[in-house]
Amino acid sequence: VITGVSSFYGTDFHGKLTANGEVYDMYGLTAAHKTLPLNTTVRVTNLANNKSLILRINDRGPYIKGRILDCSYGAAKKLDFLLQGTTKVRIEIIEVGDNKYMKHKS
Repeated sequence: VITGVSSFYGTDFHGKLTANGEVYDMYGLTAAHKTLPLNTTVRVTNLANNKSLILRINDRGPYIKGRILDCSYGAAKKLDFLLQGTTKVRIEIIEVGDNKYMKHKS
């Protein structure tokens, strides 16, 4: 179990590639973490309101000191912290990911 501050990212990254090679969907239920293996499934709980959600780690970040997670816009909306921008969260690992990069057909 990991606790710390989460932020979210949205429109600036929508449609761009994530660290695991997927196209970022700001409305999807995904998140970025610095060290958890890519494709890890986690339960994230917003400690301010106790709302929780199952997310998949498909990107790296956040790169702002003091933050441990960067949720997609869609995840932040469901966890109800869009207006605040950041919130304290608890991360529980459900299944460790394969850390694989998605290959694109050319």
